[in-house]
Amino acid sequence: AVQLVQSGGGSVQAGGSLRLSCAVSGDTDRSYCIGWFRQAPGKQREGVVVIGSAGTPTYSDSVKGRFTFSRDNARNNVYLQLNSLKPEDTAMYYCAATYFRICGLDYTIYNYWGQGTQVIVSS
Repeated sequence: AVQLVQSGGGSVQAGGSLRLSCAVSGDTDRSYCIGWFRQAPGKQREGVVVIGSAGTPTYSDSVKGRFTFSRDNARNNVYLQLNSLKPEDTAMYYCAATYFRICGLDYTIYNYWGQGTQVIVSS
């Protein structure tokens, strides 16, 4: 199992930037998928970006070119840089992981979740 502890987030005006962090601990020697998901009020949870242990990130179309995933393997941390934020990016953001062998944006395959962090973008 892995444990995920998030930090970051907050409130910004449209066009602003935020950075989310997720500290990963536990059984990280196994290959796993990790990513960021979000859920806006009244909407279904959706994938933002995911990546396997060795690969390139897969972004949702809605954030491509604006959000950037990065990881610090030495610290077992992953990050999400959110740039050019829009009001429709307002949501609770979650870091999540799975040992499922295929990494995808479908949140239902992820069974380890961070506590969530709020991002609010005002117009």
